[in-house]
Amino acid sequence: MEHAYGLYTHIQSNRRKSVVLLVGLFFLIYVLVYAGALTAEALSNDASVQWLMQRAWVDTVKAAPFATVGTLLWIAIAYKFHQSMIDAITGGAEVTRKEQPRLYNILENLCISRGIPTPQLKVMDSTALNAFTTGMNEKQYAITVTSGLLQTLDDAEIESVLGHELTHIRNGDVRMMVIAVIIAGVVGFFAELIFRLLFNWGGGWRSSSSRSSSSSDDKGKGGFFIAIIIAVALIALAWLLSLVIRLALSRQREFLADSGSVELTKNPDAMISALRKIENRGELPGATSAVMEMCLDNPREGFADIFATHPSVDSRVAALVRFAGGHDPGPLALPPAAEPQDQPQDQQDDAPDNPATPTASPWGQTQTGDPDKPFLPAKPPVVLGAPSAQSQGAPAPSSDPGPWGPHGGTR
Repeated sequence: MEHAYGLYTHIQSNRRKSVVLLVGLFFLIYVLVYAGALTAEALSNDASVQWLMQRAWVDTVKAAPFATVGTLLWIAIAYKFHQSMIDAITGGAEVTRKEQPRLYNILENLCISRGIPTPQLKVMDSTALNAFTTGMNEKQYAITVTSGLLQTLDDAEIESVLGHELTHIRNGDVRMMVIAVIIAGVVGFFAELIFRLLFNWGGGWRSSSSRSSSSSDDKGKGGFFIAIIIAVALIALAWLLSLVIRLALSRQREFLADSGSVELTKNPDAMISALRKIENRGELPGATSAVMEMCLDNPREGFADIFATHPSVDSRVAALVRFAGGHDPGPLALPPAAEPQDQPQDQQDDAPDNPATPTASPWGQTQTGDPDKPFLPAKPPVVLGAPSAQSQGAPAPSSDPGPWGPHGGTR
């Protein structure tokens, strides 16, 4: 068993494993091509299994260059337009320092402290508490956070979340995950194509008369159903392995990103409290599974937890307590967010029509109600299990001194 010591050793080990896993994921494309060729041969010829499998192999060799070019073209298109597609799904919009000074300044300070380029910042309007990073290179990297996250977390916790996402960028996780999701999409596309070929080619199921029945001695007969079973098994195996590979890429990386955030902020308690607030509140309405895999937390319950791409919040917090000396306040209860759209109609009708009416921003500034420059409402109080003082650097109350003695959460 390979042992890796230290965060950076873990990162290098994880990168090597990721390359191997991605090569394996790409190899699944050829497995599906073979399954498709075997299906086509079985539907076209009444022959033995051995003959059908040999013919399918010849077909696969011939089709491999086209499959490779098609997959690379798919990746190229996703490389260019994946951010636009994700923004269209989530509704994320790029923000400037003027629109989000609090968020922008926290991120910029983190980047300056490590000498790394500042990625784009995007905010999506959602009461969910989550964040994710996208992009394939420094010009494309973008961190998207929800308005609910900004409204609920304090500065130290937001800093920890941004540190987590920056670590994904520094470790090359974002690029790997985007490529993995793209190739997994190709696997799903090929699998669906083969199944459509299998079930829509009615003559192959109903009768063998439409299939070639040459009397060649080396061709034989009767291999149709066995060949179809083999093809379906290969398709199912490819899909399952693509899922396992994506899980392997995701789960370990979340632990490393949590550790990297603590390394950046020197505040494990803020990362822990952020995770506790986000816990079970991160489901993005309308987001695809591919988008949720890139999020800070991807909540799953019941049977779906077997295929979860993220480790549980409990296990992530336990790792931070054990290895970073943080303190766990336990699950946190948050008050329900106010929803202005639920106001009585007569109160909505009485609302002022003047869009320039000054309103107070969360940062103590007066801001006009320009609809083109949205800002967040004042952050509601958070009901915690115990008073939190992470942002002031005070130690979090806990009876557990941690593995290295009491932790003060100094900055």
